[in-house]
Order: sequence, then C-alpha cells, then structure tokens
Amino acid sequence: MKNLGNMLKQAQEMQAKMAEMQARMAETEVSGAAGGGLVTVTLNGKGDVRKIKIDPSLVDPNDVEMLEDLIVAAANDAKGKVESHMQEEMGKLTGGMKLPPGMKLPF
Repeated sequence: MKNLGNMLKQAQEMQAKMAEMQARMAETEVSGAAGGGLVTVTLNGKGDVRKIKIDPSLVDPNDVEMLEDLIVAAANDAKGKVESHMQEEMGKLTGGMKLPPGMKLPF
C-alpha cells in the first residue's frame, strides 16, 4: 500500500504542476506570420487570438481574398507554434515521458 500512496502523491504533484503550466501558457503569447511578415497573428497559449496586424500596403479592396488567405496562414502558423511550445512544456513536466498516441494532456 505504500507504493499506492506514493503514486497518489506523485499524481497530485503532477496535477499541481499541470495547473501551474496551464496558467503560464495562458499568459504566453506566440505570433505567427505570413506574406513575409506583412500579416501577423498573435495567440495566447490557449489558442485565443490576441492581436492581428496587417501592413497597410496589403489593403486592396479589389483583392480581399489574398488578405483573407494571409490571415488564415498567419493564424495557422501561430497555432503550430503554440502547439510546439505546449509540447516543450509538457516534455519538461513529464520528464520526456511519451504519452500513448491520441492521448493528450491536459485531459
């Protein structure tokens, strides 16, 4: 039973560390860019959009579709960076322990 108690204690410690990491991630901001940096989208660690910057030279009422595509590309770039950052933080938290495919933390 001593091992079970230790496992429960470790699980509680990991849960507390996970909560701390989630709080840090919520405050982290990551930017993605498209069009050579002419469009920038900034997300927080939870994936919420915080800012969008568009270089005025891109604003062309006759070509709105290009601007829309660049915004989507920049948002996807930022999302990929957020996911990479989350993986790095999870690796620190789990000590590099690999999770089974399809299993994501936090649950």
